[in-house]
Amino acid sequence: MRKSIARRLARIVPIVVLISIVTFALLHLAPGGPAGVLSGNARMSESDLARIRGNLGLDKPLPVQYLLWFKKVFLSLDFGNSYATGEPVARMILGRLPATLELMGAAFALALILGVSMGVVSAVRRDGPLDQLFSLVSAAGLSMPVFWLALVSIYVFSLRLGIFPSGGRETIGAPPGFFDHLRHLVLPACVLSIGFLASWSRYTRAQLLGAIRGDFVRTARAKGLSETTVIWKHAFRNAALPVFAVVVMQIPALTETVFSWPGMGRLFYEGLARHDYPRVLGVVVISSFLIIVFNAIGDLLYAAVDPRISPGGAPGAVGQSAEDA
Repeated sequence: MRKSIARRLARIVPIVVLISIVTFALLHLAPGGPAGVLSGNARMSESDLARIRGNLGLDKPLPVQYLLWFKKVFLSLDFGNSYATGEPVARMILGRLPATLELMGAAFALALILGVSMGVVSAVRRDGPLDQLFSLVSAAGLSMPVFWLALVSIYVFSLRLGIFPSGGRETIGAPPGFFDHLRHLVLPACVLSIGFLASWSRYTRAQLLGAIRGDFVRTARAKGLSETTVIWKHAFRNAALPVFAVVVMQIPALTETVFSWPGMGRLFYEGLARHDYPRVLGVVVISSFLIIVFNAIGDLLYAAVDPRISPGGAPGAVGQSAEDA
C-alpha cells in the first residue's frame, strides 16, 4: 500500500509541470495579453506599452519567462501578483478556494446520495413505475446543458417565485447567518448536481443489473441471506467500481459564474477576461493538482470498494464477498 501511494505521489509533480508548460505557452503565444488590452487606448504610446511589457517581464524570451515563473511557483510557492489588481495570486486563490470546495462538496454529496439511490431502486425495480420515472429524470438531466439550466433556474426560482437568491454567497447588507448562506447555496448546488445525478444513476443501474446476474449473487441468495444484504453487501459492492470511477473524474466547471459564486471558476473566468496571466496560471496549477490528487484517492478507494482490486493492482478473486458470506 505504501509503495502504491508513493508511486502515485511521485507522478503528481511531473504531470502538473507538464500542464503548466502547455498552459503557459498557450497563454503567452495567444494574441493580445496584458499590454495588448491597453493598445487600443489612444493615450498609450509604443514606449508606454514597451515599458509595461518590461515591468511585467513580457519582453524576455518565452523559455526565460517560464523558467522565472517556474522558479517562483514550484520552488518558492509564490504565484506572483495579479496584473489587474496587484494582489498576490496565492491570497486570491486561498480566498476563493473555500467557496469552491463548499459548492463542490454540496453538489457532489447531493448527486451521490440521490444518484446512487435512484440507480439502486431502478435496478431492483427494473421496468417498474419508479424505474421509468427515474429514467425520464436522468434523460432530462443528461440532455439539458448546465449553463442553460442555471439561467432557467434563476429566472423561475429567483425572479418569478423569489424563493432563492439569484447569486452570491450572502445577502449584501444583511448580517451573516447560516440560513441566509444556505439559501444562497441551495440553487447552485442543486443545478450543479443535476448532470452528475443523472449520469451516476444510470451507471449505478447498469452496473448493478450486471452484478445481480452474477453467480456470486445466486450463491449469496442460496445461503439464505436477506435481499438487502445481497444487494448492498455483495451486488452493489462489486458494481461500485465504475460508479466511483465516474465520481472522482467529474469536477464542477464554471456554473458558479452564472450564480456569481465567488469560487475558483469565477476567478479563472475573470482572469481570462482580463488577460491576467498569473491568476489564470495559478488557478490551473492548483486545480490540476487537486484533480490529480482526487484521482489518486479514487484509485486507492477502488481497492477498498471492489474486492477484485488490490492496492498494488493485482486482481483478486471475483465474487470474493459472496464466498466470504
